[in-house]
Amino acid sequence: MVGRVHGGWRGPGGRRGPGRGGWQQADLPPCDDAAAWLHGRLPDGWFTDAPDVTIDREEIVVVGELAAPDGDYTDDESGRAERAAAEAGRISRFREQTREERIEIARQAEHRYGRKVAWGARIGDSVELFTVASVPVMTRLRQPERIVLDTLVDAGVARSRSDALAWAVRLVGQHADDWLGELRAAMAKVDELRAKGPTG
Repeated sequence: MVGRVHGGWRGPGGRRGPGRGGWQQADLPPCDDAAAWLHGRLPDGWFTDAPDVTIDREEIVVVGELAAPDGDYTDDESGRAERAAAEAGRISRFREQTREERIEIARQAEHRYGRKVAWGARIGDSVELFTVASVPVMTRLRQPERIVLDTLVDAGVARSRSDALAWAVRLVGQHADDWLGELRAAMAKVDELRAKGPTG
């Protein structure tokens, strides 16, 4: 097993599938083997299993599971807080101890795949991402959509319209994960057929 790979649909050469703007990012190197490459490149013992690798046009995010810290924590509120603190400390230690090697691996991966690399670690329900990219995305919204964003801001759910839009996208991703997966698989099949061309 080389880790689960998540990400958008790509055609030959790592290109994004056609949309209103046609083929995009045609100059990006292919990244189909990124999870396997990282699995082979990462030092043994960093993670308890192969890391999850998430890829889009700008970034590769690598999140690995760390061994849980030893400790006999009670199941009450105090024990859960102590466990969470111990997990946060373990993740912080991993981040500091592996910093230089992670930078070198990221440099190699960026050269190979043409994308920035970000890291994260997980212990149980505790997850921390390190220096992930925040990429601006321009969009035009009509008044009904703007009112939705302003309602989220006015209610204190989000700090700004951009924060509200990011919140809405995260919500869709959480509740439509299966549907999005099916959509990506369907688009990948279309791309495969397009690459083959007519055989008759």
